Amino acid sequence: MARWFKVVEDAEYVDFSGVRQTFNSADKVGDYVVFDVGSNRIVTVIHFGRGRLYIRHVFTHAEYDAWSKKLRRNP
Repeated sequence: MARWFKVVEDAEYVDFSGVRQTFNSADKVGDYVVFDVGSNRIVTVIHFGRGRLYIRHVFTHAEYDAWSKKLRRNP
């Protein structure tokens, strides 16, 4: 996770395709960008125009599955 943090800290993403070039497993889920890092899922919000990335949740895969199921039911 420290390596992931260093990469995103130094990155200057202008859009989601830039994120995918660095992390091909990154997904867009609603307004969130989700990273698969080791045994965790990191749920973020990226404000591309401002150059800001905010971590909203760090989940295990099981916790993420439960969270995303709720998100799909309550858009």
